[in-house]
Order: sequence, then structure tokens, then C-alpha cells
Amino acid sequence: MPKRILNGVVTSDANAQTVTVSVERRFTHPVLKKTIRKSKKYRAHDAENAFKVGDKVRIQECAPMSKTKRWEVIAN
Repeated sequence: MPKRILNGVVTSDANAQTVTVSVERRFTHPVLKKTIRKSKKYRAHDAENAFKVGDKVRIQECAPMSKTKRWEVIAN
């Protein structure tokens, strides 16, 4: 099974080698037929501490690195 890749924006870089990435998705409500925006935060591994708040990044699934980190930054 291929690894999932998501696009998002870095919302926090306070921790060492970790960034928090907010990923937004849009979908149409089944009854109201209105477009809804939902966002979810993911903790991702950033080995070089290269990314700062506001950067657009791509994250990819990986093996668990800690209790909450299951993603790694692959590009911006």
C-alpha cells in the first residue's frame, strides 16, 4: 500500500526536529450541499529544523517515531 502524502502549512516549530502541520480539506455537506473546510494537525519529523511557521510543506506517512509522530516532512 502506498504511503499517504498530504499538503499543509507549518503552524508550530517549537520542538526540536518536530513541526506541527495543519492540513485543510474541503468537502460538500451531504444534506446542505455547502462546501465545508475542516483542518487537522499532524506532528511531523523535520530532521534539519529547516521549516518555520507559515511554510507550505508536504508530509508523508512513516513508521512511528514517537507517541505522536507518524509523519515526516518530504518537501516544501
